[in-house]
Amino acid sequence: MDRCGASVVALAAALSLVAQATTAQVTAIGEPEGALAIVAWPGYIERGETDAKFDWVTKFEEATGCKVEVKTANTSDEMVALMNEGGFDLVTASGDSSLRLVAGGRVQPVNVDLVPSWSTVDDRLKDAPWHTVDGVHYGVPYMWGPNVLMYNTEVFKEPPTSWNVVFEEQTLPDGQSNKGRVQAYDGPIHIADAAQYLMAHKPELGIESPYALTQEQYDAALDLLRQQRQLVGRYWHDAFIQIDDFKNEGVVASASWPFQVNLLKAENQPVGSTIPEEGATGWADTTMMHVDAEHPNCAYLWMEHTLSSNLQSDLSVWFGANPSVPAACTDGRGMQTAEGCTTNGMDDFERIRFWTTPVSACGDGKECVPYYRWVSDYIGVIGGR
Repeated sequence: MDRCGASVVALAAALSLVAQATTAQVTAIGEPEGALAIVAWPGYIERGETDAKFDWVTKFEEATGCKVEVKTANTSDEMVALMNEGGFDLVTASGDSSLRLVAGGRVQPVNVDLVPSWSTVDDRLKDAPWHTVDGVHYGVPYMWGPNVLMYNTEVFKEPPTSWNVVFEEQTLPDGQSNKGRVQAYDGPIHIADAAQYLMAHKPELGIESPYALTQEQYDAALDLLRQQRQLVGRYWHDAFIQIDDFKNEGVVASASWPFQVNLLKAENQPVGSTIPEEGATGWADTTMMHVDAEHPNCAYLWMEHTLSSNLQSDLSVWFGANPSVPAACTDGRGMQTAEGCTTNGMDDFERIRFWTTPVSACGDGKECVPYYRWVSDYIGVIGGR
């Protein structure tokens, strides 16, 4: 069992122990250290290099003297590995990695009193279980959104109504098979997408959460993914490679992020996105600070910047996501509007099942398949086993 797997098996016990150490290391913000190293999802921290209109780094650097360096990561597992290695101050962690980082002692409690704009955070996110343990906050909410179904509008004249277009072999509206023309996410958390599909199509399995699967439920999800394996032309984890595949490689449908959808639409490519009738998984990302952060003062200044500047508004437009500060939709601080937030799914919060780390002890005495099994078994699925 690898280090990541071992920590997940014992996640509940580890979190119980972690909860005993509840004091934030930083009690006051001192002189900025002049640097800040962040692990982030692609597109999350922009300085105008991709598009000059989107730059929420330059003014921060000018105001604080904290030079921002960003290391992009394409999966949650990659983020956990980087934080385990160290050398970073902050990470924009999704819910399938955040509690692993807490349980592994890789991140420290955050003193929200040092983040003046904490009061403006969406109440649905302030105490979210993916970054809060026994009332202790281990991060500041950043951005959230659904994993959408992206599709080619020349193939689908109307939005697909079901995820079956990527899970089951069929003839698409253009008269051709979907075999070899769809993609799936190259990450173990994709097992949850299969489980969510089965919640709607095989209710007799009794799946209540796509992240809490008994062995029988888990086996059914793996069987569906093995079926999907026969259809998938490529498993994607790099957003820009997926963009190229939709443009040049004949891919017509895949689970995706709004980020790719927006960039393709900006190039006038024939793509659309939808949340099908089965609903969607999604991500609610949290800015978390490494337990050994070398630049904690710059880190706290950045966390405040993420909530109080135009970042929430403009990132919401850029990534097609939803701000953790609802006022960013309407207060004019950036490009976003109330209509734009509605389009991005601001009102769909209850329809999204947010990424969560699967654990073995999953409540009510039930034994579920833990995440380290998801990792090894999904590698097997992709490899044709």
